[in-house]
Amino acid sequence: MKENLQQLQDDMGHSVDLIIREIESEKLGLQMAFVYIDGLVDNTAVSEFTIQTVLDETSLITDSDNKPDIDELGKVFKHRAFSVGQISKCSDWANLYSRLMSGYTILFLDGCEEVIIAGTEGGERRSVTEPTSQTVIRGPREGFTESIRTNTSLLRRKIKSPKLWLEEMQIGRVTMTDVGIMYIKGIVAEEIVTEVRKRLNNIDIDAILESGYIEELIEDTNFTLFPTVYHSERPDVIAANLLEGRVAILVDGTPFALIVPSTFNMYFQAAEDYYSRFDVGSLIRLLRFISFFIGLLMPSLYVAIISFHQEMIPTPWLIKLAVQREGVPFPAFVEAFIMETVFEILREAGVRMPRSVGNTISIVGGLVLGQAAVEAGIVSPAVVIVVSLTAIASFVSPAYNIGITARMLRFLFLFASSFMGIYGMACLLLIILLHMCSLKSMNVPYMAPYGPAILSDLKDTLLRVPMTLMKTRPKLISENNSVRQSRSASDKQHHEILAGRQTDAASSSPSSGAGRSSTSKANEQPEPSEEG
Repeated sequence: MKENLQQLQDDMGHSVDLIIREIESEKLGLQMAFVYIDGLVDNTAVSEFTIQTVLDETSLITDSDNKPDIDELGKVFKHRAFSVGQISKCSDWANLYSRLMSGYTILFLDGCEEVIIAGTEGGERRSVTEPTSQTVIRGPREGFTESIRTNTSLLRRKIKSPKLWLEEMQIGRVTMTDVGIMYIKGIVAEEIVTEVRKRLNNIDIDAILESGYIEELIEDTNFTLFPTVYHSERPDVIAANLLEGRVAILVDGTPFALIVPSTFNMYFQAAEDYYSRFDVGSLIRLLRFISFFIGLLMPSLYVAIISFHQEMIPTPWLIKLAVQREGVPFPAFVEAFIMETVFEILREAGVRMPRSVGNTISIVGGLVLGQAAVEAGIVSPAVVIVVSLTAIASFVSPAYNIGITARMLRFLFLFASSFMGIYGMACLLLIILLHMCSLKSMNVPYMAPYGPAILSDLKDTLLRVPMTLMKTRPKLISENNSVRQSRSASDKQHHEILAGRQTDAASSSPSSGAGRSSTSKANEQPEPSEEG
């Protein structure tokens, strides 16, 4: 034990937060040591449910006539002494350090080649609060935290089925970050789970500090401006995607969970769409698509019309625009480019500055600079209006990363419209559309259900149909247990079997037929109705 403790201290550089509590029992002739990291453990669990219980058990053994040997002592401590939930044994240093840095307490016994590991995780953690990146007016107010165990518990509160499976691994040679994979067995496609597991196992990197590391390392392609891995800090959003047959990836140390496979349509869906009536949700979703194209194309469309297609503007309006641009020394493209660049600078300054002054600086800076630029004759008032409307439209999307994509593509469209007008915009739009159709997320087409066209999945795309008609899950994601809403007795029994809640009455139902077990019925897929 002394040699092991010395090696432990040498490996950790005699760090002051490494706590070693050595205890000696003279009657048993036993030396033992409790080792843990201060700040990573629950001090109450360590003192009352680990150290104290072992001491109580040691005193009982001392009072008895039978004095067990060291191996029997290890078994007694493992099976009887510890009153915490997670107890295991370990005999290699790699596993020991991984557990120690995760908040576990290690028990060394002199003369024993194995150590006993007790789960005593604790320490300071951020409480569950309302997410700041995806706010809703109606809906749950809880969001993920930086603790992976808190995040998995939030999902299990949403989905109380035993078919919600969790796999965990450690990624990062130095950080050894805990990464979890969650999916619903019986709904998810097994090939998607296998592909996610394979890509995660292929990651060989020294550090994983945030889920963005995982996102970039498991993408089908990095050479695209479009996000192909969806992320969210809302448990209800992740739970809804799990119920559609997707896989969630949770990373310890970040409140953002990843969802794969993702499609382009997902980035315009918000949780609030399903908490309100279908007509309200459809209208707001359609407004998001329109805002996306406004933020993407409006500055370039203004440049194209002013530079190449003046005949498209009514004559009174054309005269007013000409008067406004009379004293402007730059062409329309330079005007728009300058204002777009200035606004992007103001936006980033507002995000990086202290929260108390960030919003004020961005608003006041935009007003003052815009007004000063117009009065100085650098830009025309029409450009200020176009850039302001574009900036507002770019914030409508519920997914922040798809808004960044529109911001980057906006400059490409500006260059295309300055060279060839609307024809250049159309050519670039066609190239981008072809590129999007070639993208995949975990081998699932990115533009589904538009391309390939799946008519039954179009009920939740540009518009959302009433909930009573959304009977089936997306077919391209998974064809397992495709019916998610039914009213017939056979369909209800089928879903109870998948959820592990089959009753004895259901298994002995005369409708099951002779010679057919309830398990074989669970493998049958109910035929979707024509409405679905």
